[in-house]
Formats: sequence, C-alpha cells, structure tokens
Amino acid sequence: QLQASGGGLVQAGGSLRLSCAASGHTFSSNAMGWFRQAPGKERDFVAAVNWSGRDTSYADSVKGRFTIPRDNAKNMVYLQMNSLKPEDTAVYYCAARYLGSYTPGSTFDYWGQGTQVTVSS
Repeated sequence: QLQASGGGLVQAGGSLRLSCAASGHTFSSNAMGWFRQAPGKERDFVAAVNWSGRDTSYADSVKGRFTIPRDNAKNMVYLQMNSLKPEDTAVYYCAARYLGSYTPGSTFDYWGQGTQVTVSS
C-alpha cells in the first residue's frame, strides 16, 4: 500500500526527492514518516509530518537539509533531500501511522518497501 521511489546514486552535495505513493487507502488523515537503514545498522527515524502537513519533525542529522512535504490530494508524501552526504547512504522507507499526529517516538503502523539512496564522496 505504500511504495517508495526516487532513490539513486548522487554525488555528495547533490539533491534527491523521494516519493511515497499510497494505494488502496487514503492516507490524508494519517501522519507519515520516513526512515532509513544503512548496511549493518538499525533502522532510524528521518522525518515525520502530521496529517495536515503543518507539523514536521526531523532527526538532528538531517535538520536544515531534508524536508517532508505532502500532497493529500495526490495521496503522496515526499522527502526532499539536499546537501547530501555519504553518511546519508541507506535504504529509505516510508511509513504511516493510524493516527494523524506524530510525537517523537511514536510508532508507525504501515510500512512500504524501501528505495536505495547512495551518496558518493
């Protein structure tokens, strides 16, 4: 029901925009988030947005570089990644909560397949 896309290979300092398409369910009332998992590491929180798009939250490591806009009319959420660094290399996953709000540490209930992002130095 959630499909992430837009990953690829990019040089350090470059930008990518990931997309998360929802199907089979309207996620306009759900908080959405992005997570990432680097090889040999646990999956980490990257960013989240509440149902309206007004409230956002970011991991310290991506603050000021990443944003998480959403388009409820299209049932889409994005991760705009700028000033990419090699340490941003990971598989990125989008996720949704049952609820429309998000607070740090909230659990996510729906998960999509990931998309690989590789940042070369």
